[in-house]
Amino acid sequence: MSHTGSCGWNVSNGELVWSEETYRIVGLAPATKPTLELVWQIVHPEDRDIVRRSIDDAARSSADIDSEHRIVMSDGSIKDVHLVMRAVKNQNGNLEYIGALTDVTATKNAFRQIEGLKDQLQRENVALREEVDAASMFEEIVGTSPPLRAVLSRVSKVAPTDSTVLITGETGTGKELIARAIHKRSARARQAFVSVNCAAIPPSLIHSELFGHEKGAFTGALQRKLGRFELARRGTLFLDEVGEIPAETQVALLRVLQENEFERVGGTQSIKADVRLITATNRDLKQAISSAVFRSDLFYRLNVVPIEVPPLRQRKDDIPVLTEYFIHRFAGRMGKKISGISRTTLELFQCYHWPGNIRELQNIIERSLILCGTKTFSVDASWLVAEPPAAKSGVHRLSRPLPVDEKAMIEAALAETHGRVSGPSGAAIMLGLPASTLESKIRGLKIKKHQFMAPADNSLKPSPFRSATAST
Repeated sequence: MSHTGSCGWNVSNGELVWSEETYRIVGLAPATKPTLELVWQIVHPEDRDIVRRSIDDAARSSADIDSEHRIVMSDGSIKDVHLVMRAVKNQNGNLEYIGALTDVTATKNAFRQIEGLKDQLQRENVALREEVDAASMFEEIVGTSPPLRAVLSRVSKVAPTDSTVLITGETGTGKELIARAIHKRSARARQAFVSVNCAAIPPSLIHSELFGHEKGAFTGALQRKLGRFELARRGTLFLDEVGEIPAETQVALLRVLQENEFERVGGTQSIKADVRLITATNRDLKQAISSAVFRSDLFYRLNVVPIEVPPLRQRKDDIPVLTEYFIHRFAGRMGKKISGISRTTLELFQCYHWPGNIRELQNIIERSLILCGTKTFSVDASWLVAEPPAAKSGVHRLSRPLPVDEKAMIEAALAETHGRVSGPSGAAIMLGLPASTLESKIRGLKIKKHQFMAPADNSLKPSPFRSATAST
């Protein structure tokens, strides 16, 4: 009933003895003479070295034998067996082993099924948690402006393919929303969409987070953990802020893109990757390549299909419909009824520069609805700083500057802001650049920003910003 047969082995003469149940387990007729050579033929080729080493060690040291391995049946099927043998001395003083062979195939299959279900449940739980988290984000792509229509046109073309996509744009423009739109229109739409914010994970843990780790791989690895590449199997993996990935993880990511396989931390088995990879960043990756903090070969692997999401200031036509959408969304949650929108508020929204883009618009509308006591939606004008000087003066952003003009433009902006780089009245907003990027450019161009901190006599050195204002 327990599918266990008895067996014996006389080490001195090599004689083996099997019971009828042992013969049945290994699938041989009772008339077959058991030998060690026959055992090596039955044991699965991948397990022979382990079994042989276990038996040889036992014969040398008179230790007990305890081995779990696979055997190959005559029809090619595989069984899992557990061999336990105890060392004894016979009446002649010779070493013998007496023990049992148990068929544990059903138990092993049950454990494998449990492990598979556990992994599947882990994948589904992670995906479900991320879907719930995503409910607080923008639920739909709202707008009809030409820049947005151009983005959606590219989304509709690339979505049915399995090509890697790199989404670029300022923070708060909805890059993850574009990634989800690509996933929903792809052949993988029924599978998981797994999102990872690479900037939110410590550099020492991001490798394990992406590729998983084995139990005991490092301090604190108390059990095996599946990485995001496994959790997103057959689905889509979205790596936000991919420019923040450390160098050693960039190498592993490049291998996945080139060979479609990876290894868990502390593991030796290669795992096939079956995911559609979409990445996003608000960094200038080409500048990161020049600074030797991002691999050029990885960039070209990621940048198969680039999609640039326009900032909200380039989508002025979408601001009224976005405002209505967020008012309806938040007012419904709060149980408030809004009958109209103040004309002054809409004009203020149209004139504002929106450095935080759609995320900033969303937050301001939610805050106003919380504090609003009337049925007409309005926003406190003090919450919005007037449009920055760059927009008023017609100065172009330095997203693609001419090297010969770049230094002069930065110095002019610093002179205009008295050396201030960040903040609502700083040179970074004036030039349409992140403050960190502008600081990097100032160091690279060896500009001494401190010389601009004292108020300058503008009559001695005309500002190109003011001349641009005069010309317009």
